[in-house]
Amino acid sequence: MIQSETLELLEWSRLCQHLATFAATKLGAVAARDLQPPATQSESLHLLAQTKEVYQLEMHLTSGLSFEGIQNIGESLERAQLQGILSGEELLAIATTLAGVRRLRRLIEEQEEVPTLAQMVADIRTYPELEQEIHYCLDDRGEVTDRASPKLAGIRTQLKSVRDRIYQILQGILQRQGSALQQQLITQRGDRFVIPVKAPQKDAIGGIVHDSSSTGATLYIEPNAIVGLGNKLRVHRRQEQVEVEAVRRALTEKVAQVIEDLQQLLAVATALDLATAKARYSLWLQANPPRFIDDNAGETITLRELRHPLLVWQQQHEQGTAVVPIDVQIKPQIRVVAITGPNTGGKTVTLKTLGLAALMAKVGLFIPAREPVELPWFAQILSDIGDEQSIEQSLSTFSGHIRRISRILEALESKESIVETEQESVSTSLPAHELEKTQELMPIPESQLLSPSLVLLDEVGAGTDPAEGSALAIALLQYLANAAQLTVATTHYGELKALKYQDQRFENASVEFDDSSLQPTYRLLWGIPGRSNALTIARRLGLKPEVVDNAKTLVGGVSEDVNQVISGLEAQRRSQETKAQAAELLLQESELLHQEVARKAKLLQEREQQLKLNQEREVQKAIAQAREEIAQVIRQLQAGPKSAQNAHKATEALKEITQRHLPAAPPPKPKPGFRPQVGNRIRIPRLNQTAEVLSAPDEDGELTVRFGLMKMTVALTDVESLDGQKAEVTLKQKSTPTPTAATPSPTAPLVRTSKNTVDLRGARVVDAEMDLEQAISQAVTYGVLWVIHGKGTGRLRQGVHAFLERHPLIDRFELAEQAEGGTGVTIAYIK
Repeated sequence: MIQSETLELLEWSRLCQHLATFAATKLGAVAARDLQPPATQSESLHLLAQTKEVYQLEMHLTSGLSFEGIQNIGESLERAQLQGILSGEELLAIATTLAGVRRLRRLIEEQEEVPTLAQMVADIRTYPELEQEIHYCLDDRGEVTDRASPKLAGIRTQLKSVRDRIYQILQGILQRQGSALQQQLITQRGDRFVIPVKAPQKDAIGGIVHDSSSTGATLYIEPNAIVGLGNKLRVHRRQEQVEVEAVRRALTEKVAQVIEDLQQLLAVATALDLATAKARYSLWLQANPPRFIDDNAGETITLRELRHPLLVWQQQHEQGTAVVPIDVQIKPQIRVVAITGPNTGGKTVTLKTLGLAALMAKVGLFIPAREPVELPWFAQILSDIGDEQSIEQSLSTFSGHIRRISRILEALESKESIVETEQESVSTSLPAHELEKTQELMPIPESQLLSPSLVLLDEVGAGTDPAEGSALAIALLQYLANAAQLTVATTHYGELKALKYQDQRFENASVEFDDSSLQPTYRLLWGIPGRSNALTIARRLGLKPEVVDNAKTLVGGVSEDVNQVISGLEAQRRSQETKAQAAELLLQESELLHQEVARKAKLLQEREQQLKLNQEREVQKAIAQAREEIAQVIRQLQAGPKSAQNAHKATEALKEITQRHLPAAPPPKPKPGFRPQVGNRIRIPRLNQTAEVLSAPDEDGELTVRFGLMKMTVALTDVESLDGQKAEVTLKQKSTPTPTAATPSPTAPLVRTSKNTVDLRGARVVDAEMDLEQAISQAVTYGVLWVIHGKGTGRLRQGVHAFLERHPLIDRFELAEQAEGGTGVTIAYIK
């Protein structure tokens, strides 16, 4: 009883009416209007999963789920089950429902990540053969067609023949007896064909009078000539009705054979429509899916910017005022929240908003609050809101409240007994010694001993003597702190504000009041007790100022001091909120800036990668072109006569290709390092000493240093700076010319032939000089000479290098690359 009272007090039926407007079928609308909270959390989670998946489909599909063709065939199925004969319209409705559910199932099966919906439609059967047979036997108006039965087709053929004969006879009478007729018309009275005859001339046309006009001037007569045909027509019509009924009976029997599957199909279609209505209503509310938290895990109830759904509807559809959202954050140890503040400040609306939010979460609806939406699953939601005063039942306001609160306590006790029974069933399944050990290791949390219920009390303890009402309210809230998972109560009693400081399970909250405008803001403030502001509100509502001033003198100074303290706390709270909003705005701007920087960095990175890719493509293209040109030069050289002049031209062509395709060598970078100066402090690691530089490093890389009374000369390689940098060592240039001291060779590829190559291996230095002189004169046209002297002891290489160094035609020389002989071959460049 108290559960139904709570639903009525929270105006749950109004919310269900709003939900029903989003249903696509009559069945869904009926289910939405009769929506009841489920009894278990698993059912709520299943309903919530349905809503989430339909919500996802509504966001991604162009038109969402379509319920076209699905009709309320429940009564028709019941009549078929009772062996009644369904009408053509009812049979046609069954066929269109089968087709509509089949389309719906196909649409769901084509989607991904909707396991709950897919499971719902997995086992339904849509009987396409039954649908086809109904459409074969019935037309679009539900009438039985001629093709439904050969016998019916024959009867209708006879009917048409008799009817045509009757029309033919009546047309002849109209032509012959036109003067006796009121008008040239063939009509029907009942199932008999008649013609309108003037009353004075009724004897002119013999027949049966079936009707007359209201004035009596016209008689509707069936001529004797067609009476027999009319009787025959009646017989054929009766035969037609019998055969039509037989066709509908046969179709009804086929429906009755699969009645259970059709009832299951209808239930699934209704559940899908209800889930779709929930998703569309949630989308309209701009709501977010709730998450059920575990009270034992120490999670906080979080409902930020929570809005009352009925007020949102009123604002959108009834031109109501803007809805002020409230923030609800209740720590896990809190069991009772006392909300105080002025009348008309929004305390009762806050209770109803919390109650509706808990109910909406239970039935699978999203909650109109900002993410994250986190709250417990309450098995019971019990409320005492409003005035229970009743003249018929001789109940005062106080008596009505007490009776309803008594029913709430009885409901809590029944829920507690269920919890205790479940715990006892677990305990009795274990041996005694294991039970004691389990209780020692894992004591039962206090929250598991509480009834998983939400209790909402409006103006607790009101309607009686303030002292006694206050004491009763304190005792009641203390009892509920030990019995219910969460209790939220509104009050004007100042004594209830002090419970927070006596018991950590209590918390204060208040509705804000603007002192400047003397208007409530409807915002909920946590941790601060509220002021009733009765005198301020009385003045605003027009009570005489002298009465209000006199009341202020009677209140007393202590109460005024308390109000001033609370006012200061509220002002401090507003200041902190303003700063928090500014900080949040700054954080949002920082996040936007970070996103912009990240975006630009990504664009630069992509651009750099693109440039590198383009550069690589250009390099590959240049390499391919150079290879092609080199190959062409080689082919020309191989095809023409092997003369020194042609070889020299080929060499020049290769040099030109090299200069065109290879980039210029970058200038050498100076080596970073430490260069000691006179007066600098340095470290000598091998001596583990710090010294002062007395002289700069000389050509041999040595410098004079002093540490303590000692002076010594050390090498640059033995010193480092105080921060650990190694000294820069400069090598002394050698005066003796070596191949490595020569200028770098050109990067152009060289052409080597037998005409510009001389092999001196095994020769003495004196003999080698003569052969070398002759080879230089022959290789002048080539510009380059390969001298093969071998490695050996190196004396022949030294003699060759000395000869080349002093030869007037030699510009420079160098050792060949490793692939061309390395130190065993010298390449000499001719001027």
